[in-house]
Amino acid sequence: MERNEALLEDLTILLRVVLAMILGAAIGFERELANKPAGLRTHMLVAGAAALLVGLGEVVIAYFTVHNEWSSVTRADPIRIIQSVIIGVSFLGAGTIIRPRSGDDVEGLTTAASLLFVAVIGICAGLGKVLLAGGSAVLVVATVAGLKWVESWLAHRRQSQN
Repeated sequence: MERNEALLEDLTILLRVVLAMILGAAIGFERELANKPAGLRTHMLVAGAAALLVGLGEVVIAYFTVHNEWSSVTRADPIRIIQSVIIGVSFLGAGTIIRPRSGDDVEGLTTAASLLFVAVIGICAGLGKVLLAGGSAVLVVATVAGLKWVESWLAHRRQSQN
């Protein structure tokens, strides 16, 4: 694959991640309005991570098809690599979700989602998909840090309705 084709492929996948995050935001915004524990940022991160995983599935298959240095005796399913990472990160993410003793609040959902996302970013980097990894990291930082003002506005709106 030529360098320009690889760049175009990365940009295409990154645009799919952006679209998924926008769609996730629409659902997360609705969840925020309903005062549910998993809100805007969490939904955006999970949707973006899923899109990135799907895009990476194609990249991984192509990579291992071209770079298969193993003998024909060795059978490897590259998708299992991603699957294993996600399973491991899921347990880690579940450990970050807690319910404090007082109240019905649940904490750690955005952290769990961001852990999933950074695992996928790590897979990107491991496959040499630098633009995908970097671009996705920027999207996550913008989501986690940049959308706090939206959540503050929503919290203020909820308080004023009560």
